[in-house]
Amino acid sequence: MKNGLGITRRSLLQGAGAALTTAMFPAPAAVAGEPASPVMTRLSTYMSEAKTGVLPADVIEKAKHHILDTFAAIISGAELPPGGAAIQFARAYGGEKVATVAASNILCGPIEAALANAVMAHADETDDSWPSGWHPGCNVVPAALATGEQFGITGMHFVRAVTLGYDIGARVLISLRPGVFDTHKSTHSIGGIFGAAAAAGCAANLNPQQVRWLIDYTAQQSSGIAAWDRDTDHIEKGFVFGGMPARGGVTSALLVHSGWTGVDDILSGDDNFLLANAPHGDANALIEKLGERYEIVRTSIKKWTVGSPIQAPLDALEIILKRRPLEADQVQEIVVRMDPRTSVVNNREMPDVCIQHMLAVMLIDKTATFRSAHDKPRMQDPNILRQRAKVRLDAAAQPLLTVVLADGTRLSEDVTAVLGTAGNPMTRAQVVSKSRDLMTPVLGASTTTKLIDRILDCENIKNIRELRPLLQRS
Repeated sequence: MKNGLGITRRSLLQGAGAALTTAMFPAPAAVAGEPASPVMTRLSTYMSEAKTGVLPADVIEKAKHHILDTFAAIISGAELPPGGAAIQFARAYGGEKVATVAASNILCGPIEAALANAVMAHADETDDSWPSGWHPGCNVVPAALATGEQFGITGMHFVRAVTLGYDIGARVLISLRPGVFDTHKSTHSIGGIFGAAAAAGCAANLNPQQVRWLIDYTAQQSSGIAAWDRDTDHIEKGFVFGGMPARGGVTSALLVHSGWTGVDDILSGDDNFLLANAPHGDANALIEKLGERYEIVRTSIKKWTVGSPIQAPLDALEIILKRRPLEADQVQEIVVRMDPRTSVVNNREMPDVCIQHMLAVMLIDKTATFRSAHDKPRMQDPNILRQRAKVRLDAAAQPLLTVVLADGTRLSEDVTAVLGTAGNPMTRAQVVSKSRDLMTPVLGASTTTKLIDRILDCENIKNIRELRPLLQRS
């Protein structure tokens, strides 16, 4: 390591002024070349070997579902304001023509492509959701795609990179509990950048030493403030959940691949990542059941293109309406088990994250579509406002949702396993149906069908760049 004058620490220590130099340049706990901790050694070795690791058949199938679901989120998100902003950014600052920006004719640098695709993936609430504080697909998949295109990886390598990203991002958040959840930091950004970096590092074929530096540079970039819940246009939220972590993860991978070195073990020693974020965190959680428990299997794919807390209430209301057909004017009140003081979907300005609005839409339309979840002018419709006023949130309510009719009849439903969650996963056909509905208006029916077929046969793709003509439009 050199100081500002270009003198190495070793040469100084070998001189007569060794004692003075030691005081001036105290050796850090973990620098390049020093032994890594057992946790870091295990973690970096596993991450480096993941590119050729054997995945169980059900994990491969689940990974393909999430890749397809994320591509559908990216392509449909291109039609929304955050998606338009992302494409405009990529067109203006795109760099070298290496990587694909979906739903456009743009090729640009991998860092810019990862950012743009990731913002589009979280342009709304279509993308998947891990059980506790993270949307993995919107950052992991764009990072794996952009870096994969840079290095021309196979489809199976791409699947492995995505699966690894879900595993590492989730484990970082688990290791930080409870500390990071008690602060104003955004867990979505922190899980996202580590997931994106793991996927990008896998796509870049980094060795164990390089992976240790990858984790170091990712820790240095990990950031994000929970103020995203005050964003009324979903653009900053798309950046915080998707764009920023995808960009940062790809940056870490490409820096290290180009030859940058860093701290060997940012997880231990003075001023380490855990101390900075959660002093009581558990580093061992980072390697718990690696290769045994796959987080992509525990991640939910949303049936409804709305915020995660709204999924179960919409399921419940749909079940009630199918069991007892009724008209909106027959309803006196809808009571939902949800704390109005802490809910991030309580009376929001955006339709897809406003529970009162989406229940009103369901009550009138008997369903909730991508289009209805993004029809912002409809939030001022007198009939919608009349039904919306009937929705009451109550943290102590039992069961989950109760519809009270004008004649006093009470219709209740308690959804224990929301469709798309680990306890009630979507079938391949259901994921395909959702994805087809989202992508066809943008890509057309023929291209959409071809893209779905290629993703579901991803393990036979020789070069991930083969997806480019199916992802783009003129």
